[in-house]
Amino acid sequence: MKQSDKPTAKNFSAEKTMRIIELLARNREPMRLQDIAQALESNSSTVLRFLVSLEDCGYVAQNPSTLQYYLTFKICSVANMVSAEIRLFDFAQSYMKQISERFGESVCLAIEEDMTVVYIGFISGPDQMLRTMQRIGSRAPMHCTGVGKLLLLDHDEGYINKLIAEKGLPSFTENTITTKGQLMEALQAARKNQYAFDNEECEIGARCIAVPIRDYTQKIIAGLSVTGPIFRMTDEKIEENLDFLIQIADKISQLLGSNTFIRSKN
Repeated sequence: MKQSDKPTAKNFSAEKTMRIIELLARNREPMRLQDIAQALESNSSTVLRFLVSLEDCGYVAQNPSTLQYYLTFKICSVANMVSAEIRLFDFAQSYMKQISERFGESVCLAIEEDMTVVYIGFISGPDQMLRTMQRIGSRAPMHCTGVGKLLLLDHDEGYINKLIAEKGLPSFTENTITTKGQLMEALQAARKNQYAFDNEECEIGARCIAVPIRDYTQKIIAGLSVTGPIFRMTDEKIEENLDFLIQIADKISQLLGSNTFIRSKN
């Protein structure tokens, strides 16, 4: 094999191409060659070669009057094709197994549909403990589940009022949230912490912690939850594994295009 044919750990041409695409997407307004080169800390001739290639492929166009470059809608069509083919559980499954092994508990993936939590995937823990309501396709209330609270964070108060009017806040245990004030307080804590609990709110003896999954718009589109008996899901165990859980959720979010950050320990 020739020296030039050897694979490298990093393809700088591909990286440069993606940086140009991301820069044009962030700026939203067309940009001059000189401005692109300056933003990327590269010389104009190098950037021009990449722009010409992107233009030939139909991803970039140049305004003949201003000579400014901009992204075409082809990038959107590619994104739509990817979005249409993605199956969230398919690529989250391996990460969920890591979480289950780390906690030694069951892990669920859920989304919102018709103002309810719908479970779309799960990994059972070593002792197979998984509540009936968390089976694939099962539905659960939003006000008393960890995932449900997270999914409510992107909604305004009007939506909360509609949820209460249409679904109510039914009580399942003595710990269930049953008033709007309690729910708003729980959502405030979830928004601050970027995770949420179900502390025996759906079932006595079961505790859950959930973290958000975000898409490229930063919207919370799903949640990962870890469920186990309260005697195992202690504060100490959760705190010990919390950073790991959030990092895994961030990795999945990044696969969806989210600009997430990794939580650092306080």
